[in-house]
Amino acid sequence: YNQELRLLQIELVKLQRWISENNKRVAVIFEGRDAAGKGGNIRRFMEHLNPRTSRLVALNKPTEIEKGQWYFQRYLRELPNPGEMVFFDRSWYNRAVVEPVNGFCTEEQYERFMHQVNDVERMLQESGIILFKFWLDTSKDEQAERFEDRRKSPLKQWKLSPIDAKAQDLWDMYTKYRDEMFKRTHTKSSPW
Repeated sequence: YNQELRLLQIELVKLQRWISENNKRVAVIFEGRDAAGKGGNIRRFMEHLNPRTSRLVALNKPTEIEKGQWYFQRYLRELPNPGEMVFFDRSWYNRAVVEPVNGFCTEEQYERFMHQVNDVERMLQESGIILFKFWLDTSKDEQAERFEDRRKSPLKQWKLSPIDAKAQDLWDMYTKYRDEMFKRTHTKSSPW
């Protein structure tokens, strides 16, 4: 594992150099179930990258002002600059799964998002942004074990949230919205 990881990280460093030398803009989205490993994967991706041309975006819940803005607005200001690679630890796809499952958006807001997201991503790509979308999954039992590990570890307790406490009970609903997201947002130009 460590040998393969090292070789892959070397390729990421080469990719970062190419991005920088060619003024490319790369956005990498990590989505998935709670405790699926998004943060750990992002750390491994970024471990050896130059922090001057790579950054992590992990936004808090929207402020009252942001709630009144166009949904994508808070994410668009985080997009990569020329020569930069940005990693999103959750993204605008919160609106596709987490928010409807937990009642954080209305059905109308959800449908508006699902209607707009493919066009937004197409426009991002037309503007020169290279977009990668990853969905990380885990089994229900593994998720429960990881939640328990977080509860017990003083170094990981910050990862627990009230949403996590409900994730196991809402497993099937998360699955339903995840499947619908794949069905409606997996496109030829922007696949999962």
